[in-house]
This record gives sequence, structure tokens and C-alpha cells, in this order.
Amino acid sequence: MSAGGAPVALSGVEQVTDALCYHGEGPVWSPSWGGLRWVDLLAGDVLTLRADGSVERLHVGAVAAFLRPRTRGGWVVATERGLALAGEPDGIPEPWFDLWDDPSIRMNEGGVDAEGRLWAGTMGYDRVPGSATLYRVDADGSVETVVPDATISNGIDLSPDGTLAYYDDTPTGRTDVFDVVDGELVNRRPFVTHDAGHPDGLTVDSAGNVWVALNGAGRVRCFSPTGDVLAEVALPVRLTTACTFGGDDLRDLYVTTSRENLDDPEPQAGALFRVRVSVPGRPVRAFAG
Repeated sequence: MSAGGAPVALSGVEQVTDALCYHGEGPVWSPSWGGLRWVDLLAGDVLTLRADGSVERLHVGAVAAFLRPRTRGGWVVATERGLALAGEPDGIPEPWFDLWDDPSIRMNEGGVDAEGRLWAGTMGYDRVPGSATLYRVDADGSVETVVPDATISNGIDLSPDGTLAYYDDTPTGRTDVFDVVDGELVNRRPFVTHDAGHPDGLTVDSAGNVWVALNGAGRVRCFSPTGDVLAEVALPVRLTTACTFGGDDLRDLYVTTSRENLDDPEPQAGALFRVRVSVPGRPVRAFAG
């Protein structure tokens, strides 16, 4: 589907797990915990895919929004309104602190910047326009607002050289891009405007291509750094939520899915899927806290 840039080859879509999530989200591959983890967000559970194909489920609270490894070992998970830390790869996370106390707002999606600081995005349960925020959390727990007045703060990731940050505020229908200057996000502008679905999670591969899960369209699209469509993954369910690269060579594209509020249930909705791709991803950035 290349309209410019290097073509990206794909294998067929493989279903990796049963439809075991109500709202699967936030997949992350890390050798520190032995492979892939993701969340069943509204169940408050973190899921781990083991080498034998089995899945382990750990309840961490009312919400489990996203997670990342920590540079000092262990991992961090975003709960309903705060963060929890585990000291070991398979450790149980303990509450660290809450970022706010408004019960109408919850954590949604996040990431880590080039300096090891955590990006924590939110959304309102009622999706009130302008009620969401993208925060940045430093290793010492200090918090700054990066993007105010969002509605559903979703996927965020960096270009391989760290000079650009791609970001989805879902109701805009766009993926936006920022310049990264001295660790700050500046000069926000549209990167691509999507003609199908709603931009949800995203990830950037080692060539700088941007992969965006288009929730409602059952698609993950790969865009070149200039915004051309290079490839499209068609899933057998509508609610594609997020994607990440994994496997020993980082050429397995994992895609999470949901069955949240589906009026017409789909048998595979909530399953985890995998596609082999020709361009590898990049190792996950770990939180310095």
C-alpha cells in the first residue's frame, strides 16, 4: 500500500490468545519480565504471556491503564488515578501516589520519554471535551502538565532519534506530532488525519514509521515519517486498541483488542493478535523512577 517511503511486508494475522479481555490495551514487550504484558483496563488486571502460550492475570486495582519496566528493575503500572511500583519483574506493585483526586477522571495510556520520564495520559469517564491531560512524571515523582485540555489522551511515542513525538487525542481524528527540544514537547501540528476509525494506541518502529491502531475500523495502519500509508493490518474484530513490537528480533507486531460496549458481540473481540513484519521495532524505554 506504499504511497511513498520503503514498503513494509506483513505476514498473516495470528490469534495468540482466547478472547480473554473485556478491554485489552497497552501491550509492552520487555525481556526484563520475559516477554509481553498488557492490561485488561477496566478489569484492573495486568496480563503476562508466558513462553508456553499461557496467560497469567494479576489484579492491581479498579483500573490498570498502562505499564512500563523500570531502569532499576521491576515495573510501574498506572492505576485509576495514580501509579504503583513493583521492585521485581514478577513483583506485586504497591501504590506510589495519586496524581489527582477527581473521581470522574481516570488514567488511559502512557509512555516513557528519552530521559526516562513517564508520560501519563488521562480521560474522563464521560469523555467530556477538554477534561483530559497528558502529564509527565519525573523519577522523583514530580509532575508537570505536558498537554492540557485533551479529551482522550492516547498513544504517544518517539521517533528513533528522539527529535519527534507522535500523539493521539482520539476525538480529534488525527495523529499529531511535536518537536522535542531539550526534553520538552513543542510545535504541535497534525501528522495524519485518519479516514477510518478512531486513533488509539500507537508505536514507532526502528525506521521511524508510525503504527496506529484505528479503533472501530479493525485496522492498524503503518505511516512513513512523511505520513504516507505503507501497510495496513486488518483484524477480524472492530475494536483494535493498541500495538507494540516484540519477539527476540522485535518483528512481531502485537495488537490488543476490546469488546467494550459492543452491541453485536464478536467471538474474537478481546483476544491478542500477532503479525510478523519486515521492519523491527525498538526496545521499550524504561521508567527511571
